[in-house]
Amino acid sequence: MSDKNTHFHQFKEANQQNASIIKPKSTLQIKGELIDLSFPRVMGILNLTPDSFYQPEGRNGQPDISQILKEAEQMLTEGASFLDLGAYSSRPNAEHISETTESERLLPVLSALVKEFPEAIISVDTFRSGIARKAVEQGAHLINDISAGELDKDMFETVASLKVPYILMHMKGTPQTMQQNPHYESLMPEILQYFIQKINKLNNLGAYDLIIDPGFGFGKNLEHNYELLNKLETLNIIQLPVLAGFSRKSMIYKFLNSSPAEALNGTTVCNTIALLKGAKILRVHDVKPAMEAIRLVGAMQTV
Repeated sequence: MSDKNTHFHQFKEANQQNASIIKPKSTLQIKGELIDLSFPRVMGILNLTPDSFYQPEGRNGQPDISQILKEAEQMLTEGASFLDLGAYSSRPNAEHISETTESERLLPVLSALVKEFPEAIISVDTFRSGIARKAVEQGAHLINDISAGELDKDMFETVASLKVPYILMHMKGTPQTMQQNPHYESLMPEILQYFIQKINKLNNLGAYDLIIDPGFGFGKNLEHNYELLNKLETLNIIQLPVLAGFSRKSMIYKFLNSSPAEALNGTTVCNTIALLKGAKILRVHDVKPAMEAIRLVGAMQTV
C-alpha cells in the first residue's frame, strides 16, 4: 500500500473511532454572528472579468458596477447566502493579470456592494494576500483561494490575522498549467492528504473557520472530476464544510457536447448529487435552481 493510501486509511479509522464524540463543524463566524451550515447554502458567482468562460445573460465583456449590483440583487432575492466576487479569471489558460489590475477591477465593485447591500455576506475570490487584506478592510467577509496558499506564501498568515473564514481549494499547478495532462496515483487519498496538511498549518496559525473545496475542473480531467463527484462523501471525514462548484463547467458541457450556456440542467444534476453526498455550499451562477435543489433534497431527507 502506498504512503498516501496508508495515511488516508489511518486518518479515516481515527475519525470513525471518534465519530460519536466529534461532530462536523456546522457554523461559521461572520460579522460577529454564527452562520448555520447544518443545512446547505448557496454562493452566487459575480465575475468581474471580461474573459470569463460563462457570461450571464445581458453581459458583454467586462461588466460595469450597475450590472453587478443588479445581478447581486437578483441573487440575494433568490436566496443566496453569500456573494463571491472574482476579478482574476481562473479558467484554463486564462491570461495572468497583475495585482494592480485585479485590485482596480475588484475594489470599486466591492465598495458599491457593501454600500448597497450592507447585510450581504461577501466573499472575495483571490489567491493574493494583498488583495485579501484590502478586500477585508473594505468590507469583505470571506476569502476564497483557488490555490490554498500555494500561489502566495503569505496568504495563510494573512487570513489568520484577519480572523475571517477561508475557503481553500484543491488545484494542481496554476490556471495557466492546471489542465496540462493532470495525473494522480490515487485521487482521493492525494486530495485528502493535501487538505489535511493545509488545515494543520492554518490551525497552527489560529485559523479555524475553514471550508474545503475539492476543485472540480482545476487540475482534473473528466474522469478525475466524475470520480471525485462519485466519492465526494469521503471529504466529510475532514469534518469541515464542503463547497462544491460545478456551475456550467466543462466537466458538464464537454461531456454532453454542448456549451456553458446549455449547461444549467447538468449543473443542477451535479449539485443534487453533491448535496446527497454532504456538500454544504453550492457555488453557482444560477441561484434559483440551486435553492430548489436544496429544498427538494431537504424534503426527501426529512421524510
